[in-house]
Amino acid sequence: MTIFPKLNVVVTGPESSGKTWLANALSAHYKTIWTPEFARSYLKQIDRPYEEKDLLVIAQNQLDQQKKDLQEVDRLLFSDTGLLVMKIWSTYKYGRTDPWIDHELANDHYDLYLLCYPDLDWEFDPLRENQDNRDELFHLYQNILDKQGLPYALINGQGDLRLQKAINAVDQLLKDSEERFQ
Repeated sequence: MTIFPKLNVVVTGPESSGKTWLANALSAHYKTIWTPEFARSYLKQIDRPYEEKDLLVIAQNQLDQQKKDLQEVDRLLFSDTGLLVMKIWSTYKYGRTDPWIDHELANDHYDLYLLCYPDLDWEFDPLRENQDNRDELFHLYQNILDKQGLPYALINGQGDLRLQKAINAVDQLLKDSEERFQ
């Protein structure tokens, strides 16, 4: 019996681009778990506007939870956001990124990035703040992924088409991983 390595697939992209829906749908399709976005629970529990220092707390907790969840899965983990989101959020809002986030992002904890294109209708959420610049933010994600040579698939379209594109990318990752292991 061959035991394949565990794979961590992160769903990333600008706000309101379907990340949570996609991570949940993929985990159901592959019968595995997914790591929710830590920022949501954290920002709802603090009794003040968030500050720059909160982004490091969010990033550290997000990565810690992903590492724990990766230990629980047999083969695949889907993560709703990751360190790339933290880098872009921090740089865009504060003009800099904590060195810890840059260091961990450079150590790349993900086997595949599913980059969600913001072609879905904007949905209001009190935690969102970038309704009018989702395309600009999308290009920041894409530029970093390209510049760092990170493996990613562009996910766009509506409903089942969007999900099928993500499934195709994950199936290719699984196939490639199995071929490397043989």
